[in-house]
Amino acid sequence: MGAVVTRLRPTWVEVDLEAIEHNVRALSFDGVEVMAVVKADGYGHGDVAVARAALTAGASWLGVALVEEGLGLRAAGIEAPILVLSELPRGSEVAAVAAALTPTLATPAALERLAAVAADQPAPLGVHVKIDSGMHRVGVWPPEEAVGLVDLVARSGLELEALWTHLACADTDEVTTKEQLERFAGAVDAIGAAGHRASFLHAANTAGAIAHPDARFDLIRPGIGIYGVEPVPGLGSSLGLRPALSWRSAVSAVRRLRAGAKVSYGHRYAVAHDAWVATVPVGYADGYPRAGSSRTDVLIGGRRCRVAGSVTMDQLVVDCGDVEPSLDDEVVLLGSQEAETVSAWELAERCDTIAYEILARVGARAPRRYVSRGGST
Repeated sequence: MGAVVTRLRPTWVEVDLEAIEHNVRALSFDGVEVMAVVKADGYGHGDVAVARAALTAGASWLGVALVEEGLGLRAAGIEAPILVLSELPRGSEVAAVAAALTPTLATPAALERLAAVAADQPAPLGVHVKIDSGMHRVGVWPPEEAVGLVDLVARSGLELEALWTHLACADTDEVTTKEQLERFAGAVDAIGAAGHRASFLHAANTAGAIAHPDARFDLIRPGIGIYGVEPVPGLGSSLGLRPALSWRSAVSAVRRLRAGAKVSYGHRYAVAHDAWVATVPVGYADGYPRAGSSRTDVLIGGRRCRVAGSVTMDQLVVDCGDVEPSLDDEVVLLGSQEAETVSAWELAERCDTIAYEILARVGARAPRRYVSRGGST
């Protein structure tokens, strides 16, 4: 049986690993360690390649959402500390401990399960206790109950490696962020008064690290920023972050339509005048948002061309107006071409979502090509 060919369709994602390294360095602050968050396959960029680039640039930790994500990094030979950002699901403790993943703890039940597995380890297992300071998703709530959980950690033979929290509005709301940091500080002080000390305190995501220096503590957890995308447009513009991902395809069919001709499923788009339209082999099964139907632009020949009608599962159609495209012309879905750029935030805003979702939903059907100092891979 021959090798499986995976790059026949001319649709791919290009990831600039030098940009990842640049962004990690741009988000580094004196005396503060960096945990590069590489969950969701590195926000669609490829977690293993991003993790290696981030570590090369000085990150000392990696953050993942799932035990499976951590196991995948370990299988790729990555040995850096990896924090699982949520409590370990019941039954995953053995695999997580065996792979030296660092657990998050927020409940006595999860602590009990973890302690039973960690009892056979040659050294105390370090854990990060998460305090809910106002996000109200996961973590010890109310924060004053964290003292009791940390007492249990100590009595269970585990090591309190860190105390941490997550900021809900660091990109938009200074008052709420200040309140969260005050709650977190109160819990940390109470835990210290009870005789416990953590090696790390951490609270700041990308927005927190940029906009709230007092949230940096010992360690920051940048996610969207290491991929070169601002957490909200304009926040962090002075850092010179460089988008690492571009998404490209090619024209697969061309036709000339008369004014009024309707395009794609549902015939919801009609060309305003005689026009050239191009078919592009990418669709919502690849993660291109169907909400972009008739609302988003792609780039062909350095020009903006409107997506015409419904984005379909595997293809979309583009209104090229009076300019005739050619078969195999490059199509940029995200990224730059000549003087034009389609950013993740532009695509997100036209689809009533956020840049995070646009990046994370780019599917595995589009192969990743990595560019670095050594060339493409």
